[in-house]
Formats: sequence, structure tokens, C-alpha cells
Amino acid sequence: MGFAATCSLVAVDSDSSPVSVSWSGDSRRNVIVWMDHRAVEQAERINSSKSPVLEYCGGAVSPEMEPPKLLWVKENLQESWSMVFRWMDLSDWLSYRATGDDTRSLCTTVCKWTYLGHAHMQHVNDKESRDMEACGWDDDFWEEIGLGDLIEGHHAKIGRSVAFPGHPLGSGLTPTAAKELGLVPGIPVGTSLIDAHAGGVGVIESVPPSEAEEHDMEAICNRMVLVCGTSTCHMAVSRSKLFIPGVWGPFWSAMVPEYWLTEGGQSATGALLDHIIENHAASARLANQAATQKISLFELLNKMLETMIVELNLSFIAALTEDVHVLPDFHGNRSPIADPKAKGVIYGLTLDTSDKQLALLYLATVQGIAYGTRHIVEHCNAHGHKINTLLACGGLSKNPIFMQEHADIIGCPIILPRESESVLLGAAILGAVATRKYHSLSEAMKALNAAGQVIHPSKDPKVKKYHDAKYKIFRGLYEQQFSYRSTMAQALS
Repeated sequence: MGFAATCSLVAVDSDSSPVSVSWSGDSRRNVIVWMDHRAVEQAERINSSKSPVLEYCGGAVSPEMEPPKLLWVKENLQESWSMVFRWMDLSDWLSYRATGDDTRSLCTTVCKWTYLGHAHMQHVNDKESRDMEACGWDDDFWEEIGLGDLIEGHHAKIGRSVAFPGHPLGSGLTPTAAKELGLVPGIPVGTSLIDAHAGGVGVIESVPPSEAEEHDMEAICNRMVLVCGTSTCHMAVSRSKLFIPGVWGPFWSAMVPEYWLTEGGQSATGALLDHIIENHAASARLANQAATQKISLFELLNKMLETMIVELNLSFIAALTEDVHVLPDFHGNRSPIADPKAKGVIYGLTLDTSDKQLALLYLATVQGIAYGTRHIVEHCNAHGHKINTLLACGGLSKNPIFMQEHADIIGCPIILPRESESVLLGAAILGAVATRKYHSLSEAMKALNAAGQVIHPSKDPKVKKYHDAKYKIFRGLYEQQFSYRSTMAQALS
């Protein structure tokens, strides 16, 4: 077995009972969900420390990472803070529940806790090592930000031992966990991955056979994986470490062993599309229509857009949004601007509340999300990456218009994996490595990843010209917003 879960923060006491992280004091509320932005102020203070560890997360921690959340709990819920015996990332907590082994994952600790994974470079060939002493914590950082108490007991509360994803934990599934799950005790359990990173493991080697035959260690470095669901994570790897302002990483061995991971992201993509649709006057009416036709609301909107281009005699679907532009930063900008205070913008609103107007707003939002991904890809390539192929998984990758707009806007082919549930495949790969069926995560990925459909960008020069113009407007929307924020800050100073 292997576990993959969101990078949410779990608080438990010495009996592994939940400890509240809520103002309500309700102990059932013992998880701070990954996208919780309560710790924006704490993140700003941590970033002002200019600690060397910040270089390894794009120059700044996000309020979605664990140190700001931990600091928030210490400052606001002192009683809970004193009761917590273990702070864990959700996937590590699930692995611990299954095995009783407190070993943390290089994926979770490096990507979300400022753990310096490259401290383990000398252990990379130590295949038998079951748990490795945590040698990548920077104690000066924790002291400096006011969380020095987490250093106590060799970092007992945050992770005394850290292992590569897929490493077998403890003696496998404990009798108690086996009974709870209806499984057999002793089943090997591999050290965990964050869900998006499991998606990366489940998809990054899903290339057509002609490309897979090139045993070039650099070929994987030309790919970026989009794990697109509620949010979108943008995963790319490199042989050497690349420091990219505003983009998380470089994280050593946090996804693909012995490669440095660069992790871009958009905090709200699927969540933003849901928000745009659900808050429109036509939403309920269209939802009923979709239910009657036994199709999803997205399928209905896509069909409406296809009909509209015929009615308006347009040569390509994107041209419908000539007058509507969306900046999708409704939950801040994770990458590449790294501004959690950024806001969303919709340009081109009218009094129209028709079904067609919702279809246009939906399409413009899809395009805004794709322009955000283009911004991330261009920014990464400007800082040393050579990304020329995208691979996509997650719920949004099943939406053909979402995928085609991304291909057209970024100008890269997008490969969809044969196995659409790539996050589950990534978790299964952890189990396969833990059983020793494969010697390494890399070997398992090559054996179990496979390409499905390939979506190519449009060859029509008019499509490129159109998107280049809209992308310029997209970039301008943030620059204007930043200027307006400065104007208002001065007015209130």
C-alpha cells in the first residue's frame, strides 16, 4: 500500500487523539486544510527573516506551507500548542496510522516544512535503510521564527526520521490497522507522497513509446506535469538545482529520486470554475438542464460554446471571449508572482445574465487559468528549465476544452496518461516499491506509466496571434492591480 493525501496539517496528542486547531476548541477539527490562508501574516514575518532555507522554496514560504500554520497555532491557540505531541502532514499521518512508524516522507517534509532533502544525498543508494535520521532540519530557522521548541527531542514533534517515498515502513500494516481496513496484517506500506506529487509519479513517464525508448536522463527534464483538480500543481524536474523566484523548490528527491523538483502552482482552478459557475444567475437553470440530459454541467457548457461559434460564424472557439478577460487569482497568486494578497479580476461585465453569458465567462476563466500556466512555464524556462511537453492528470484533464485551450495558449503538446487516476497510480507505485517488486521509484514509474491521448496546439496562426494579444492583457491585469493597491495604500497611510 501507499498513501497520497493533500498537504494538510494534522495535530495529535501523545495518545494519537486529535487536538483542536480551531477557535471552536472542537477536537474533531484537528486538521488545517492545505488551502487555509489564516497564516498570511505569519508567512510574511517568516519571509522577513531571510533565512537561507527560504532559497529552497522560491525565496518565500507560502501561507499554505506548514511553518506559518504552526506559528499561527502557537500564537493563537496556546492550549492546543502545548497539548500536541505530533504535527504531521496528512499522508504521513495516514502512513503512521497504518504502520505505527513515525518516519516522515522526503516529499512532505521537503516541500512543506523547509526540510533540506539534499542532506540525504549520501543515502541515495542505501536501499536497505528503513529509517534515516532527520539530518535536514535547520535549527537556526526554527529558533529565528519563534518555533525553537520544535527542535526538542531531536525534532520528535515534526520528524525524527525521514525516508525516500516508497521506503517500507515498520513491519507493514499493523493488526489494528488491518482490522480497521479489512486487510491482512503485514502488508508492506511505502513512505507517502503528497497527492499532487503522487500524480507526478503516476504520469511523468507516460510518454509515447518512441520517446520512452530514448534512455536519456535529460528527456524527463523537458516535461512538466499539470496535476489539475481543485488547484493546479506544475511539476518539473532537473538534474541540477534551479533557483526560480516565486516558484517552490528546488526540492531534492521530493518526487523523482535524485532529481531536483520545481513546483509551480495555482491555488484555485477547479475551485475557481465552480465558484464562477455557482455564483451566476443562470447556474441553477443550466444545472437542471445538464441533469435532464444526464451530462455534467461542464459538458453542457462545452456543447453551448460549440453551438455559439457556428451561430457567430467564428473560425475558432477562443475568439468568443474577445471582450471578456479573467485574472484567476481569486485565492492569491502562488506562482510565479508568489503574492497571496493578489485578487481575481473579471473585465467585460455587463447586465447580461443569460446562459450564453455564463458560457462565455466559463471559457474566459478557463483561458485565464491557461494564461497563468503559460506565465509559469515561461518563467521556469527563463530560469534554466527547457520545458517543451506537458502531461496532465486530475479532474480538469478530463475536460477537452480546458485541455485544448491550454495546448493552444502554451504552444506545447499535452499528453494525457492511459490511466486517468494518476494520483492513485502514484500511491500504488509506492506500494509496489515497498514490496520490492521494483528496485526503485524510477523503475516502477517507467514500468507502470503509459501514454494515452496527445492534444496538439492549433497550427492556425490566427489562434496564436489571438492568444498572444489576450496574454498581454492578462499580464497587464495584475500589473494594474498592483498599481491600484499601491495607490490605495498611500491614500490610507
